[in-house]
Amino acid sequence: MQFTDACVFPYPAGDSSLRRMALDARHLGLDSLVAAGAEAGIVHGVSIIPGIMLEGAGIREIRASARQLAGRPALFSARAGDYAFNRALIGIPGIRVLRGLQDAPKNAFDHIIARQAAERGIAVDLDVGFLVRCRGPARQRAIQRYADLGRLQGKYEFLFTLSTGAHSVLDMKSRRDIRALCGLFGMAADLVDETFGTPGRILRPDGPVEVVP
Repeated sequence: MQFTDACVFPYPAGDSSLRRMALDARHLGLDSLVAAGAEAGIVHGVSIIPGIMLEGAGIREIRASARQLAGRPALFSARAGDYAFNRALIGIPGIRVLRGLQDAPKNAFDHIIARQAAERGIAVDLDVGFLVRCRGPARQRAIQRYADLGRLQGKYEFLFTLSTGAHSVLDMKSRRDIRALCGLFGMAADLVDETFGTPGRILRPDGPVEVVP
C-alpha cells in the first residue's frame, strides 16, 4: 500500500527543501509526495511525483495550459471555483484533481459533478492541513464541507486524495495525524488508507525514475 501526501510545496514555493521534506516524510510514515514544481525521482527513499497546478484567469486559459503541458509526467490539478467553473474544469482533458473545495461556494460540487468526476477518474482533494491552519467558523465550514463530500463519495464513488498543503516541514503530518484529522469529518480509517494511494493509481509517470542520493 502506498502512503502519499498529495500536495506539498518545497522551496522556492515553500520554506523547506525537497530533500528535507522527503526525509521528514519518511520518518512520518509516508513513502511518496506530490511536490509542486519538482521533478520525478526518489529522494531519501521517498518517491517524488511532480505536481502542477493549472491556473489562469478563466477556463480558456486553464484549457490552453493543459494542452501546452499535456504529456508531462505530472499530476495536474486545478483550483475549484463556483458551480459553472467546476463543471467546465471537469471537462478539461488532463486535469486529475480538483483542489480547494473547502473554499468554494456551498453548492459548487453536487451530484452531477460527482458523477462526472467518478466517470472521468478525477479526484477531489481533501486538504487536511487546512483544518490545522484555520480556526473558528472557517474550520467548521471546512469540516462540514468534507463531510458533505464524503456522503457524495459514498454514493458516486469518485476518488479522493489527501494532502497537507505543507509549505514547510513544520506543516507536514504523519499517517496517524492525517487519519485523526479525517476522523473529524467522519472518514472511515479503511477509506483513509485506501485514499493515501490515489495519486499512484491515477498517475503512472512515463520513463525511468531517477534516484537522487
